[in-house]
Amino acid sequence: MSTMIDAGPSPVIESKAQLVEYLEAGCKPRDQWRIGTEHEKFGFRRSDYAPIPYEGPDGVRAALDGLQRFGWKPVFEKDPKSGKESVIALTLDGQTVSLEPGGQIELSGAPLENLHQTCRETNMHLRQVMAVADDLDIGFLGLGFTPLSKLSDMPQMPKERYAIMRAYMPTKGKLGLEMMFRTATVQVNLDFASEADMVKKFRVGLALQPVATALFANSPFTEGRPNGFLSYRSHIWTDTDPDRCGMLPFVFEDGMGFERYVDYALDVPMYFVYRDGYIDAHGQSFRDFLEGRLPAYPGHKPTLKDWSDHLTTLFPEVRLKRILEMRGADGGPWSRLCALPALFVGLMYDGQALDEAWEMVKDWTIEEHDYLRAEVPRAALKAPFRDGTVQDLAKDMLKIARGGLERRNVLDGAGDQETRFLNVLDEIAETGRTPAEELLEKFNGAWGGSVLPVFEEYGY
Repeated sequence: MSTMIDAGPSPVIESKAQLVEYLEAGCKPRDQWRIGTEHEKFGFRRSDYAPIPYEGPDGVRAALDGLQRFGWKPVFEKDPKSGKESVIALTLDGQTVSLEPGGQIELSGAPLENLHQTCRETNMHLRQVMAVADDLDIGFLGLGFTPLSKLSDMPQMPKERYAIMRAYMPTKGKLGLEMMFRTATVQVNLDFASEADMVKKFRVGLALQPVATALFANSPFTEGRPNGFLSYRSHIWTDTDPDRCGMLPFVFEDGMGFERYVDYALDVPMYFVYRDGYIDAHGQSFRDFLEGRLPAYPGHKPTLKDWSDHLTTLFPEVRLKRILEMRGADGGPWSRLCALPALFVGLMYDGQALDEAWEMVKDWTIEEHDYLRAEVPRAALKAPFRDGTVQDLAKDMLKIARGGLERRNVLDGAGDQETRFLNVLDEIAETGRTPAEELLEKFNGAWGGSVLPVFEEYGY
């Protein structure tokens, strides 16, 4: 979920063709392809491991205020009832720090040229976060699902759009509020050269998203106990909102392109319209909005900003905006945050690697896609697939990605390739031991049936 930052007036949409053109404008020549990395983490009090509230001396706002000493500029949102302004985001040099509904703090990185740069950005952000956290006696935890706190314990952020979502989510699925308040992810945003390139990357990304979910599985606990899943975060998305989540079978059909995605997006019910504040339009149709017949805002047509906002309220495993977002991975510790972009850059930013990845998945059936999506959250790398397991798929995928990064041959100051960021994933794939299974082993062994040590051993 992205923080909306007002960019001023936006053109009014007169036809569906403009919606298609909006997505087409994302096409870029290869030399302009960039990498955008996003990651979320949970704040907690070191004294009792409780989630940090928004207000207070050790709260989310105090953390955002603390980050401003590093040059970050605040973004405010005004409460329409009280008139009170709250800091809801920070910006600096193309980066944004924003808030998820339960106070998860997210870095949306700048579009950068290579993985060395994006990892330096991540490291700089986490060093700043740690400096602020030390001052406030709080910590941050990178897991896919908060391991201790109940839903009722989670704070609510002062963002009006989240109030609309809180009311709507329970009408569409059983786990939508869990998704909002208790999950965290890491994702990478990638460019495409053309419609055909977008389609190929979309198909490869969707097919392999469950394999990435398995490698990054890191959410085995709920309220202090094992929950029966290795990626409970991934499972939660299967019962959040069927209108806007899932594997999008149409992406694999003939005729897939920008217009087909626009048709899909037009059929996903809206959440809101933003006009100097949020207008609740939950469940209403963007098609009606195009005709000036939106019940929540009658007589008005949408702008391109409205379309951009609407696209951010779709949550499939791979999401198309003017970029492609890979959305299948659990949040994790510092050491794995650079691995997710490395995996998909290796697969998608080298032509040979993309061809090899497509060759790997092109004959998978829709039923097999759905099977992997359903089975991986529980079994991860051990999930059977055809004559092997998802672990076999992960090894093949990593081999392809490594080849792609080797051919990119982008070196850092020490002469190292981007391939080094895959090493942590190679170890997981070779051993078949996911991060979640590592946590469960400690829970059942050295931790003596307690999740509390996770905050100290894996926090930052």
